[in-house]
Amino acid sequence: MDALMHTGRHAAPLPYSRTPPGQVQASRVLVVQAQWWEKLPAPLPPLCGLTAGILLGSGSAWGWPLGLLGLLLALAARRLWLIPLVLLAGGLGYLREQAWEQTPDTLASYIGGNLTMQGHWDGQFLSVSDPSARIALSPRPSAPPGEMTVRGVLTRPPGRRIPGGFDYAFWLRSQGVQTLLAAATVTASTPEQGFRSWFRRGLASGLPPQEAALMTAVQLGDKNALGSLDRNTRTQNDLAQGYGVQDSFTRAGLAHLMALSGQNVALLVGLLTLTFARTPLGRVGVWRYPVMMALLLGFLWLVGTAPSIVRAVSMGELALLGLWLGRGRLDVYGVLCLTALGGLTAQPAWLFDAGFQLSYLAVLGLTLSGRAAANLPERWPGWLKVPVTATLLAEGFTLPVVAGSFHQLSMVGLPANLLAEAVMAALVPLGFLAGLLGPLGWLPNTINGLLLDALLWIAQTFGNAPTLPWGSVSAAGYAAYLVFAATGVLWLSGRVRLPALTVVALLCTLGTALPSRLVPARELVYLDVGQGDSTLIRANNLNMLIDGGGTPRGDYDVGAGTVVPALHALGVTSLGVVVATHADADHIEGLISVLRLMPVGELWIGERRADNPVLTALLAAAAARHVPVREVRRGDSVQAGDIALNVLWPKGPPWSTASNNNSVAIELVSPRFRTAFMGDLADPAEEVLGVGKLDLLKLAHHGSRFSSGGTFLAETQPQNAVISVGRNTYGHPNRDLLLRLTARNVRVWRTDQVGSVRWPIP
Repeated sequence: MDALMHTGRHAAPLPYSRTPPGQVQASRVLVVQAQWWEKLPAPLPPLCGLTAGILLGSGSAWGWPLGLLGLLLALAARRLWLIPLVLLAGGLGYLREQAWEQTPDTLASYIGGNLTMQGHWDGQFLSVSDPSARIALSPRPSAPPGEMTVRGVLTRPPGRRIPGGFDYAFWLRSQGVQTLLAAATVTASTPEQGFRSWFRRGLASGLPPQEAALMTAVQLGDKNALGSLDRNTRTQNDLAQGYGVQDSFTRAGLAHLMALSGQNVALLVGLLTLTFARTPLGRVGVWRYPVMMALLLGFLWLVGTAPSIVRAVSMGELALLGLWLGRGRLDVYGVLCLTALGGLTAQPAWLFDAGFQLSYLAVLGLTLSGRAAANLPERWPGWLKVPVTATLLAEGFTLPVVAGSFHQLSMVGLPANLLAEAVMAALVPLGFLAGLLGPLGWLPNTINGLLLDALLWIAQTFGNAPTLPWGSVSAAGYAAYLVFAATGVLWLSGRVRLPALTVVALLCTLGTALPSRLVPARELVYLDVGQGDSTLIRANNLNMLIDGGGTPRGDYDVGAGTVVPALHALGVTSLGVVVATHADADHIEGLISVLRLMPVGELWIGERRADNPVLTALLAAAAARHVPVREVRRGDSVQAGDIALNVLWPKGPPWSTASNNNSVAIELVSPRFRTAFMGDLADPAEEVLGVGKLDLLKLAHHGSRFSSGGTFLAETQPQNAVISVGRNTYGHPNRDLLLRLTARNVRVWRTDQVGSVRWPIP
């Protein structure tokens, strides 16, 4: 839609009088500054006020400086009439956020019940009528949209359970969903009829399953079928060899292609414009604009109201409205602010949605592509300058959100996007045509199949390239980025020279990277991996991971989906030691992906069991990555500064017939702190370790009745205890064990109740 809007880049030449050179220069600066303030978009100060109110309503103190900024902008622009609008917008934002926070849950009284529910399945959520509510389903059914009957247990969705993890509960609430039907089983399903069904049928007509799923994701933003396909085809061998389609797109920097945005709208408007210009329909004159506006609203009805597509359609509607009224091309910054005002007023939670943030930041970057292209060598062809600068600016402006949300950055995003965008330019309109044709969609899909194969090849080829891991972005990190971005914009405007930009970039990089290098982390992180175990030890310059969780019944890869993202969010890019305590899948299955996705110095194991398929797969992954394997025994240790990590168990052969009794147990000793990690070691074996007094105890075997007996607790006298546990049918943690801990005034931290537990090492 940028083609329909004016960015204010090409101002008219300034008039100059015949005055000495120094005076000419001074007057020029004054005029430029006056124009900058005069061109400040009028909706910007109220948008600052609205955003400030939402932040204050959510409990964030950052709303105060943002509100003050809105008032200062109104004063600087000399538009005093904007000041009451800023205050009104702030109050509106606060009230809208509070109303959203206090939205009643109509299904609250049914939580915990085993229910059978009937409603309309839209491919993402189930809408029921009595009482009126939208419900998320887990696992998500692969059935097409339509009427559905499903059975399961109604629960609260989980929030953020691991460092840097996805807050699923908050995201669902932003979609108007407050409950989750777990263990969902579809008992009846009737596909919907009508245009949506016709369109989906056309998208998939004549295409193999993978290409059909990708087509639906690209055209409708619906990744449900693609996710199901990835899960259904995932095997242990797949984990060692490659990535799923969605992971490949993310690693290649192409995930935005499956999130509908301005590209889809721009191509649709371009196609409509060409249709009106080259056919008899052009006789309607200016009335083509309201027709195109109505068709855009129909497109929004077809694909749904995700933040990015709402932004794109809203900008398209305003641009077409301006042309219809004879206003010409509108200022893109004013339109951006207006659409953000409307979107956040309707749904204040979008402010915290990564899709909303990425959509607006990307467009901001694209508005500077003309200036950036002018700085490239003149011998470069125009068809290359604009795509290169547009891609780099979009990636640059979205960098902090991408890094903070996904904890990795693609290192091949530029070439991958240049190739993919060329494919998308043909695929989007041809795919839309296939959808319109319904059962006859196989006709354009003969070409679309080739385009989809090309897109898959691009994603999988570039997705296999290494990515740059990134930790959580702190407030200081965002501040440093804002300083660098502002300096970069000034450089593009010719107000700052390249050496100054280089110095600012260097200072910002050093200011954010040096502190963690100068003061290494000292902490324990007990990761919430459900009914499993995984503990990270950050001991000065040594990172040790004990176990990696796993799901013996399911297709979810805990290592790739939970453990590795958590490590990246914590800023851990490599592991000195990985410990596989014993061969149970809920402890070591996730380590297969850890070894595949992260540099590892050494793998520690206890008993080497040739008859265990999970341990065999782990050792194969270690061999494939050339990771040395060490069979540790009691007395082995590693020193990390003033912190010692000592192996307490096993002693070695003869091995117990019970795998739990052969678990690797490790104690951590520092001058002012002692703790132990017991694996699944049973009570009798615990008592012969001679652990001594502990400050913190990681209970063995998820708090089962066979662990942490009275004698062992009397010996260790812990003040705090951590239990790694999830939803299970084994009775973990055991009631008698909890009573023993309570009797000794031991404070218990359970990962199923509090999520991941972070404990500093004094």
